[in-house]
Amino acid sequence: MPSEKKISSANDCISFMQAGCELKKVRPNSRIYNRFFTLDTDLQALRWEPSKKDLEKAKLDISAIKEIRLGKNTETFRNNGLADQICEDCAFSILHGENYESLDLVANSADVANIWVSGLRYLVSRSKQPLDFMEGNQNTPRFMWLKTVFEAADVDGNGIMLEDTSVELIKQLNPTLKEAKIRLKFKEIQKSKEKLTTRVTEEEFCEAFCELCTRPEVYFLLVQISKNKEYLDANDLMLFLEAEQGVTHITEDMCLDIIRRYELSEEGRQKGFLAIDGFTQYLLSSECDIFDPEQKKVAQDMTQPLSHYYINASHNTYLIEDQFRGPADINGYVRALKMGCRSIELDVSDGSDNEPILCNRNNMTTHVSFRSVIEVINKFAFVASEYPLILCLGNHCSLLQQKVMVQQMKKVFGNKLYTEAPLPSESYLPSPEKLKRMIIVKGKKLPSDPDMLEGEVTDEDEEAEMSRRMSVDYNGVQKQIRLCRELSDLVSICKSVQYRDFELSMKSQNYWEICSFSETEASRIANEYPEDFVNYNKKFLSRIYPSAMRIDSSNLNPQDFWNCGCQIVAMNFQTPGPMMDLHTGWFLQNGGCGYVLRPSIMRDEVSYFSANTKGIVPGVSPLALHIKIISGQNFPKPKGACAKGDVIDPYVCIEIHGIPADCSEQRTKTVQQNSDNPIFDETFEFQVNLPELAMIRFVALDDDYIGDEFIGQYTIPFECLQPGYRHVPLRSFVGDIMEHVTLFVHIAITNRSGGGKAQKRSLSVRMGKKVREYTMLRNIGLKTIDDIFKIAVHPLREAIDMRENMQNAIVSIKELCGLPPIASLKQCLLTLSSRLITSDNTPSVSLVMKDNFPYLEPLSAIPDVQKKMLAAYDLMIQESRFLIEMADTVQEKIVQCQKAGMEFHEELHNLGAKEGLKGRKLNKATESFAWNITVLKGQGDLLKNAKNEALENMKQIQLACLSCGLSKAPSSSAEAKSKRSLEAIEEKESSEENGKL
Repeated sequence: MPSEKKISSANDCISFMQAGCELKKVRPNSRIYNRFFTLDTDLQALRWEPSKKDLEKAKLDISAIKEIRLGKNTETFRNNGLADQICEDCAFSILHGENYESLDLVANSADVANIWVSGLRYLVSRSKQPLDFMEGNQNTPRFMWLKTVFEAADVDGNGIMLEDTSVELIKQLNPTLKEAKIRLKFKEIQKSKEKLTTRVTEEEFCEAFCELCTRPEVYFLLVQISKNKEYLDANDLMLFLEAEQGVTHITEDMCLDIIRRYELSEEGRQKGFLAIDGFTQYLLSSECDIFDPEQKKVAQDMTQPLSHYYINASHNTYLIEDQFRGPADINGYVRALKMGCRSIELDVSDGSDNEPILCNRNNMTTHVSFRSVIEVINKFAFVASEYPLILCLGNHCSLLQQKVMVQQMKKVFGNKLYTEAPLPSESYLPSPEKLKRMIIVKGKKLPSDPDMLEGEVTDEDEEAEMSRRMSVDYNGVQKQIRLCRELSDLVSICKSVQYRDFELSMKSQNYWEICSFSETEASRIANEYPEDFVNYNKKFLSRIYPSAMRIDSSNLNPQDFWNCGCQIVAMNFQTPGPMMDLHTGWFLQNGGCGYVLRPSIMRDEVSYFSANTKGIVPGVSPLALHIKIISGQNFPKPKGACAKGDVIDPYVCIEIHGIPADCSEQRTKTVQQNSDNPIFDETFEFQVNLPELAMIRFVALDDDYIGDEFIGQYTIPFECLQPGYRHVPLRSFVGDIMEHVTLFVHIAITNRSGGGKAQKRSLSVRMGKKVREYTMLRNIGLKTIDDIFKIAVHPLREAIDMRENMQNAIVSIKELCGLPPIASLKQCLLTLSSRLITSDNTPSVSLVMKDNFPYLEPLSAIPDVQKKMLAAYDLMIQESRFLIEMADTVQEKIVQCQKAGMEFHEELHNLGAKEGLKGRKLNKATESFAWNITVLKGQGDLLKNAKNEALENMKQIQLACLSCGLSKAPSSSAEAKSKRSLEAIEEKESSEENGKL
């Protein structure tokens, strides 16, 4: 089949527009018309038909165009009743005339919209010298580079070479291309020229390379950020990294270094520009990975108690096949430990010659010696992580062989064994930091009577216990085993005990005791007592193991138990699939060290959180996640697909995993018969109520499958996402990264109601114009405490109003700038400045610092359109200033109420008893108290973060204004004043950080 012609240059865009196509013309009155649009052959005007106007009026001169916007970013789109049915990625607007009137259009695909936008921007930027365009593509930096490549390989210097040599040359430049596809492209080119030969000219080589190696979606991006050039200079790259990719503290030298490392042409490297091929290489590099590099090392606080972390745990670690009949294999431990696992299982039985063994008791024929296993554990224990390793000991040995186990562990592990007795004076377990490079034994323990050298304890065999419970004659009595003192003494801070109920546990369980729950039991508890489970896990470790019914070693969904705060959710590492993907993806964060700090709302002594939360979490600001799936690269045919051609019909699913309120799934359209570079160009939006517990799973699937549809997947914690244009490396079914197989996406994370996260996620969005919602405090039923919380009602409303007003002001200025809500303030200022610079390249406004805040003042009379924009800008500065100046006072009031409330925490039960509250009413009062404390702490933190974001915004706005030339003639005194103002903002920011909170 002949391959589709790709857009690889401005010339291609212009040719397409001259041929014309049908576009939908949108009016504010909800009317939409189909019109055929073309570009005049002399490139001077845009025309459409049919039209009621005469031919000379149904046109738009290129010289009258002021701006071209991609997306639904004009009043017409916002006010059109059918706007929700219009695809964001297919819409674009042409603003023209002195009053910035808009011609609003919708293409039948995002690709066509991109062609019109790129072509029009190119024409507008070159309207003063249209002849430049007519020179064509032959003198572009890219073609000059390709000519040098061709000439270097053309040893005879005849300007012609064998097709085989040309194919090999293109494969060297782009290893992902298939040979058959390159040969087919040469045949197409030669057929179009009505010639048939096995030799390739320089021109044919360049044409084939450009068509095969230009990704249209990357070309459109390059043109957009280079302001319609066909290459990026250091300044373009710097703006792209700051405004789009969220990179801070970028310098021109850093950009030149990127250009030197990725640009393929010698000329480009010397002159400091990045052409399409180098830019593509850069976007594919690890520097543009979707995974935040900060999370590739230990980035979390590791000094909290062990119970405050999720712990990477494996089930039946000795197995590499199913748990029913699979043989024991030492490689199970090697694999788990290399994957950062920090809790492994050793199911030990008596072996021959007084040597304990590990075996599957459903398959006694294969076993491994206990000694060889602990030697392997000792070798690999701290290769992937230096944080503590927990050995979950399933002891089925005689007293004699128990003593052998102890001797072997002491000899192999030596002083790595953690045997310090827990201190009764403490309330929580030691931290991972304190337990670095320690091996902790989890198991049964004898009472602390030194004369008791052995004794009976309940059996820890989970599968056997489940079988007994399911048998007809089960009487509730657990099987007992004898335990020797020496083995008991190796167990210190992970003593296994039986779970009874939460009330009894909270009263009598010691912090160093750990309960194991079967999947079935844990699911029941999670559904019936979600709040209690979370509160229990603040202090105690919980271990969840898969149901004995999973004889195929399938995996439970770990998210269900992480939502309840359960730390050790044991997984069958030998069984790949979606559940293992979630587990592997989750523990990639924090340097893959096997410990992930749980959200503060699940750790704070007094806080309210339910795993079954259906909506907004108290005290946590929900975020909006915007994901655009742009394209795929080099998708393989599904591994298990039956006999069928190599062609696939791919589509992409995006799954959000987290608390129930956050779980959702959306999918792209199917792209027919394209595995090399399918273009999806679809944008999705998700609300995430508890970002710290959320994960995103990208799955590529084949819609035309026989047998197997799975192409690849990638799972990433929400907190590890990097904003901007990113490549997602896809993993195979068994979890291996597939070479050159990627998804190209755009990520933006914004605040649900207007503002964004500070620094690199400082973005804004308005999700529907709704009545403002205030997080309400609950009535406890105890007047003394309720009176304290009533004092906080007004400051809470003030805090929410200040944040929302600032966020809405930011959204308004973005709308007036014609930018999508996910745009950054830097992009906003760049657009604003282009409107405020006159035709003779002088600014119509000037940056003036008042009390260290960046105001813009007109230098002369300005049009109404600009007045409206300046009014919106002033409102944004005013709202930001008000928040910065008032935040500390309001936050102090909230904190004081929180502290005053906390003074009653210990007395809550006594006060309730005096007021006659008991049973369910007392529990409800305790829950409401925790809710109120959570809301106060959360809203105080949100206000503090909003102030930091506002300070950062003021700094970024001033820098952007200076770099865009929105300042008076740069006298040395003015420059000095600007620098002093910037320093003042930075000083103010750092003094706040070091202040009382």
